[in-house]
Amino acid sequence: MIDDDKPRDDAVEKELAGVPEELLDRGAGADVGEESDHKLEDSLAKLRADFEVAQQDMLYAKAEVQNVRRRMEKDVQDARAYAATGFARDILTVADNLTRAIEAIPAELHEDPRLKALVTGIEATQREMEKVFAQHGISRIAAVGLPLDPNQHQAMLEVPTAEAEPGTVVQEMQSGWMIRDRLLRPAMVGVAKKPD
Repeated sequence: MIDDDKPRDDAVEKELAGVPEELLDRGAGADVGEESDHKLEDSLAKLRADFEVAQQDMLYAKAEVQNVRRRMEKDVQDARAYAATGFARDILTVADNLTRAIEAIPAELHEDPRLKALVTGIEATQREMEKVFAQHGISRIAAVGLPLDPNQHQAMLEVPTAEAEPGTVVQEMQSGWMIRDRLLRPAMVGVAKKPD
């Protein structure tokens, strides 16, 4: 006699190969017992809890990626906006020297035909430099006549005077400059104080 059950058992065993042993009821009855129901519910509850934890972890990771992206975008914007800071700081000495050159020429020599072209050239160079500064967000700090601002002005000396309120800038020894909203160089100033 041929055993008909053997091929069927192999087929069933192959189908059940991936199912965990505790979920299979290998007992004699067809009904799943109460113990198996509890095991199944416990396994399902554990899977749900694991899923919720994984979902929460994914949301945190996604938020962190967005924060990193925002920080990097800000860093790139800052790098573009302030890339010329070192160069601008160095070129300010050239601007200072142009200003000194113009101030050193006596007023009567401005109209002298032999020096007029030289004076005009220096003044044109200074205007062009200020125009390029403005194009790159570099601006001069206002000082004389304003109250001392320690964020923009560096007090070098006190000037006794009754003509201005104490704490007011009355003299500028060196111009101050900003690059966009950052200080490039403070203005070196003299500040009014009450006369003795």
